[in-house]
Amino acid sequence: MTSPPDADRERVHFAMTGAGVYPVVVASFVGLLLISNIGAVKLIAFGPIITDGGAFLFPLTYIVGDVLSEVYGLKAARKAILLGFAMSILAAITFWLVQLSPPAADWPNQEAYEAVLGFVPRIVLASVCGFLVGQLLNAYVLVKIKERTKEKALWLRLIGSTAVGEFADTLVFCTIAFYGIITGSEFWNYVLVGYVYKTLLEVVLLPITYRVIAAVKRREPTYALSSGG
Repeated sequence: MTSPPDADRERVHFAMTGAGVYPVVVASFVGLLLISNIGAVKLIAFGPIITDGGAFLFPLTYIVGDVLSEVYGLKAARKAILLGFAMSILAAITFWLVQLSPPAADWPNQEAYEAVLGFVPRIVLASVCGFLVGQLLNAYVLVKIKERTKEKALWLRLIGSTAVGEFADTLVFCTIAFYGIITGSEFWNYVLVGYVYKTLLEVVLLPITYRVIAAVKRREPTYALSSGG
């Protein structure tokens, strides 16, 4: 007995990763992560609001992460997240080796390099742990919501997954990186402002995220043919 057309439309669909634009999406995801990690070494104060330089681009990693989870499923998103995690560690080790290497006699910027890109184990640990926990939760929550909503209520998947993932990411990063350095109300200001900003930014960019997801789905011929994660 064949399934009726309506039942087929209610399946949970994901595209295969062997063709299409998956490599481009993953490359964008990793690139945004690495640039954001470099920017995050600087704390920024806009009046009473304290954040870091990663705030400019890092929220976009969650938007691209949503594209990966929504279009390709949990396994494909996890693969991209682990790749980003590995590249972040590689970047940190590379900066550390450059820092340890003796500077040329006529290069006077060793102290400046160490101040900006110097290997700080606590910050590196905070960054990679926050990213890994936040992104894995983001992908998991989005896919679990999609299993219930199918192709409906995309806004719920995007906002719900971001609310969970960004909170975990921000809390883990701030706690490991700055707890005891930034204390009391200033610490919670940093945590809450970072979390609210990143979450609200995704809400503001929701129309763009919708269009990006729709465009990627159109360019993935296997999207409507594959089910599962």
